[in-house]
Amino acid sequence: MAMSAQNLSDVKREVRTPEGAEPTRPRRAFVPRADILETPDSIVVIVDLPGVDAKAVDVSVDRNLLTIHGPVASEAPEGYTLTYSEYAMGDWHREFVLSDEVKRDAIQAVVKNGVLRLTLPKADPARKIQVRVE
Repeated sequence: MAMSAQNLSDVKREVRTPEGAEPTRPRRAFVPRADILETPDSIVVIVDLPGVDAKAVDVSVDRNLLTIHGPVASEAPEGYTLTYSEYAMGDWHREFVLSDEVKRDAIQAVVKNGVLRLTLPKADPARKIQVRVE
């Protein structure tokens, strides 16, 4: 059986603005690293999101496109003023094209210790049916 992860073709792109073009996003976008694993029953996508609160993670499926998105904010602790920062602000964004073998309505997402784990259950294989002709 061919690896389903190959069917989950990655369409990641870091947003860049060519010289003279209008920016399409008001802020910089980061592309988090991801691993794709497969079990007999599911495809698992593991995405590094260090320091990201689970409430800031947006996961959506539109047709065959799985999108994860969220903000990166640089904040000074309460009572402090930020005087110098090397951390870039922006959004993180990642997209994956889903194959037909994924049950879209059963996808699960869990964030733990800065890692997003998406479990994409596999759909039952399409079965041949006989259509009665009258």
